[in-house]
Amino acid sequence: MARGLPSAASLARFCKKLSRLKPLEESTMDTSLRRCLSTLDLTLLGVGGMVGSGLYVLTGTVAKEMAGPAVLVSFAVAAVASLLAALCYAEFGARVPRTGSAYLYTYVSMGELWAFLIGWNVLLEYLIGGAAVARAWSGYLDAIFSHQIRNFTETHLGIWDVPLLARYPDFLAAGVLLLASTFVSFGARVSSWVNHTFSAISLVVIVFIIILGFVLARPHNWSQEEGGFVPYGFSGIMAGTATCFYAFVGFDVIATSSEEAQNPRRAVPLAIAISLSLAASAYILVSTVLTLMVPWHSLDPDSALADAFFRRGYSWAGVIVAVGSICAMNTVLLSNLFSLPRIVYAMAADGLFFQMFARIHPRTQVPMVGIAVFGVLMALLALLLDLEALVQFLSIGTLLAYTFVATSIIVLRFQKASPPSSPSPPSPGPLSKEHNSFSDQLQLVSAGLASATEPGQLRPAFRRYLGFLDRCGPGAAVMWAVGILVASAITLGCVVVFGGSVLSLPGWAYILLILVSGSMFLLSLLVLGTYQQQHQQDTFRIPLVPLIPALSILLNVCLMLKLSYLTWLRFCIWLLVGLTVYFGYGIRHSKENLREPLGLTTTRYVVFPSGGLEGTVQAVQPTGQALVPEPDCMERPASP
Repeated sequence: MARGLPSAASLARFCKKLSRLKPLEESTMDTSLRRCLSTLDLTLLGVGGMVGSGLYVLTGTVAKEMAGPAVLVSFAVAAVASLLAALCYAEFGARVPRTGSAYLYTYVSMGELWAFLIGWNVLLEYLIGGAAVARAWSGYLDAIFSHQIRNFTETHLGIWDVPLLARYPDFLAAGVLLLASTFVSFGARVSSWVNHTFSAISLVVIVFIIILGFVLARPHNWSQEEGGFVPYGFSGIMAGTATCFYAFVGFDVIATSSEEAQNPRRAVPLAIAISLSLAASAYILVSTVLTLMVPWHSLDPDSALADAFFRRGYSWAGVIVAVGSICAMNTVLLSNLFSLPRIVYAMAADGLFFQMFARIHPRTQVPMVGIAVFGVLMALLALLLDLEALVQFLSIGTLLAYTFVATSIIVLRFQKASPPSSPSPPSPGPLSKEHNSFSDQLQLVSAGLASATEPGQLRPAFRRYLGFLDRCGPGAAVMWAVGILVASAITLGCVVVFGGSVLSLPGWAYILLILVSGSMFLLSLLVLGTYQQQHQQDTFRIPLVPLIPALSILLNVCLMLKLSYLTWLRFCIWLLVGLTVYFGYGIRHSKENLREPLGLTTTRYVVFPSGGLEGTVQAVQPTGQALVPEPDCMERPASP
């Protein structure tokens, strides 16, 4: 029995390491990066990340194969669903103006291991996403020149018939990635200027498509003779929504860039809202004119917009559309190459990844090593791999990040806010000492009285009826409620997605499981609603917390469950590689791990209010022993 105690204590310390949090008060405006990005810069970065190849390829594919003219409804629903996740990113980006995006937000609220795994999956998302867009860019340009580039390469190098490898090496895709990496390495201002140029051209082309498209519109193409507005029914709209959801995943580049924003508290939420609105408007309007110009069932999924103008006799307009698509895909490439090194930099700066990626170039003030290494790695992926089998990695990585960010918002709202650090004042004189001591006592008393309504505590109105919830310990009921919320969302998603097909449930069992899991989901929301939240008025805050993050969690879970089992298998393999990196390097080199020995001698002050002005201040040691300080020797002024 005695031998089991040390191992149990070691296991407890080990689990504590995995769940340690990054202190939120360290997220200040001080940074090694250059704060040079305005609201306009961030907005165009977000638009560039969302409006890319999806507008020119995804629109035609969804319209022809999934939703018909109702593709505009699919984009509208997907935009609303993306807004739920975007609001969570906006609040975190305003409160924590640091680079790292979903990785950092998970670190300050959920724990170190979860944060590393989220960051590790975001790395893969950007790597494959950038390589896939580069190959799409190359294929689109090659199609303009009648596939002369592909024919030349296959003639001189032959065709590869190897699993996971492409038919031929795509030197054009690798070259454009290396060129984009060069521009990004010049600094945030230069890469932002290049992004501005391509984004402006892309937006002008989109406006041209919408105006000319409405001029050439034929309402007859939505009539019943052509299949109607909703040829695939409600299920087709929902299937289209699941695909269109990924057209809006680029807004997280704004949160990643918050450490380089001039005024992140205002610029990040505003840029996310404006960019998401612009992207949603572009997708909805373009899909509308596309299905009005030509019948939806005759669209070319690979180049629907250009082909639509060619078929209406406007071949010159098709060339303009091709130029716009190239510019739009360039902005997506820049967005991926801009975000990826900064995620790696954030992980390396915290000690969870190799330290060479935390180096900042002294002149350009960008993570040069990360840009070079991952730019070359992305180029190699685009050069050699057949990315069609790996593209679904983007789905699961993005949805998992969205789920953790939404959960982190709920957890953070019920955490006790850290007191703001203030610089120590100069040495006061005798009178000011007396005045400061009196003010300190007032502050201690007000802090003690305010502790009754601290975040994570039961609201006073509910203590009479739900006082038993506080018997679990501070914050325990909130964490249990969050855990039940996530578990019930997963159960409800499994029943909705698999209940009628894989599980083959009878009707009564299906309804019973829906009612039970739905009731637990609503009950956890009600329990969370009885607890006090943080009230910070100086930053953007999501309304209706925890309802909006909870709906985002439920939606993301349902979409993840729709992915194939091969995607989940590849995802688990990538997680095992990440766990090897974390336990082999990150857990020992973590900055929080290095800070722990210093924490053994740190004194924490807890205030217990009393009836008068005298506050009893106890210095609580890590062992739990309390030392009562000597009484204040300040002489009180005589009463008049």
